[in-house]
Amino acid sequence: MLYIFFIAALISFLGQLPLGNMSITATQIGIQEGFKRAWVFAIGVAIVEMLYLRFALTGMDWVVKHRLWFLVLGWVTVALFLLLGILSFMSARKQQEEKKSVMLNNRIHRFLLGLMMSALNPVQIPFWFLWTSTMIQTNVLPITASAYNVFTAGAGIGTIGGLALYIHGGNWLVKKNNTSNKTLNQIMGAIFIITALIQLYRMLYKPWI
Repeated sequence: MLYIFFIAALISFLGQLPLGNMSITATQIGIQEGFKRAWVFAIGVAIVEMLYLRFALTGMDWVVKHRLWFLVLGWVTVALFLLLGILSFMSARKQQEEKKSVMLNNRIHRFLLGLMMSALNPVQIPFWFLWTSTMIQTNVLPITASAYNVFTAGAGIGTIGGLALYIHGGNWLVKKNNTSNKTLNQIMGAIFIITALIQLYRMLYKPWI
């Protein structure tokens, strides 16, 4: 269970590293409004992500019971991970500057702001659906309610940890924005491509059937 918790936390933590709207907003809240409000924002983001993850895991139960669909999903995972890897490297080459978020020009409680911004980020569903399918297929994640709960809790901690990195390293990240964006996108691109190749090997030589 500790291993499952750590894997989920690591995946979620790495998923928060590339610069995005929520990470930049967390940085700006930390700089402009203080760390306390930034942490409240991060908790709101994590709660919704945990809900999305639990939804992905529940859907995975149905896929496991329909093995043909699970096999199809394995090939879809290969294609999407490769696509995400390529897009990450393309983004690194462009080195586009992140614009200042306009989400702070309101009186919305930062916890509610975190909930709303995370809820409006549907990319979390395919992200976790892909990772959970890989974890189940490689027998890292058992198909049990307790394992799912531990995995979800670990993901929540990882999300908060990733945003905390932006919150407390905000000043440095703002000054080094372009360099950090390029480096992090290259790292994530490499991770996605390596994972896609591993999944491709399993689909060719060790399909789950």
